[in-house]
Amino acid sequence: MADSPSVILRRHGLRPKKAWGQNFLGDDHHLGAIAEACRIGADDTVVELGAGLGHLTRHLAATGARVVAVERDRDLVPILRADLEPLRNVEVREENAATIDLAALAAETGRKLVVVGNLPYHLSTEILFHVESQRDSVSRMVFLLQREVTERIAARPGGKEYGVLSVLLQLHADVDVPHRVPAGVFTPPPEVESAVVRLELREAPRADPGDEELFRRVVKGAFAQRRKTLVNSLRGGRIASPEILAAALERSGIDGGRRAETLAVEELAALARAIAQAG
Repeated sequence: MADSPSVILRRHGLRPKKAWGQNFLGDDHHLGAIAEACRIGADDTVVELGAGLGHLTRHLAATGARVVAVERDRDLVPILRADLEPLRNVEVREENAATIDLAALAAETGRKLVVVGNLPYHLSTEILFHVESQRDSVSRMVFLLQREVTERIAARPGGKEYGVLSVLLQLHADVDVPHRVPAGVFTPPPEVESAVVRLELREAPRADPGDEELFRRVVKGAFAQRRKTLVNSLRGGRIASPEILAAALERSGIDGGRRAETLAVEELAALARAIAQAG
């Protein structure tokens, strides 16, 4: 069993970097739950983003999977390499999670990757979309995030949590939130509760979005002014002319008086396609 994060940090004369959003998790119960959520075995390669002090890395390695532990903090990389050196199925790489080339890693292994990590809250969305943009190389993403963010990612139409994150990520993934982690088990404790979100990447999108760049613009425009009707939000976002919007809403069979939060991913995809056709 590894020493606690506080003991390891003291041993090396280090403190968590607040500006980097470092909140270390050393609780074996919760670490085990994260590793279990990854659904990995000896034939898998798992990429851990932000390996920190290696506590989750050890749980991942115990599954028999090949583990690529990614860490950008130069103070922590030597600790990781020394502490994890006995684990023959672990490789430590000094890289940035927000820029890592997962396609190259997948090409090395010849199969899709599982990507996991305890992400810093202030970079979680950036890293999520960086990984999602390389979805052809990834089979599953499992991230420990602020609980409110996981609820937004997993939200269904009709609630206040449902929004841009929900739609853009659910287009290409099936999402669930299998585990919660209380603030008190972290070093240092964050101010909010955390949760594990699991995204199973789909072989095909949930619906045909047509031009994905236009789809993203439509989704962001639709939710930009949540209190307004769909048609007024889209007009405000200058997605298309009023005439094209009217034609697209009619073509897709969507009532422009609805609010964006009531529209399923499939409906927003149909609307984006209709706007492209009407234009």
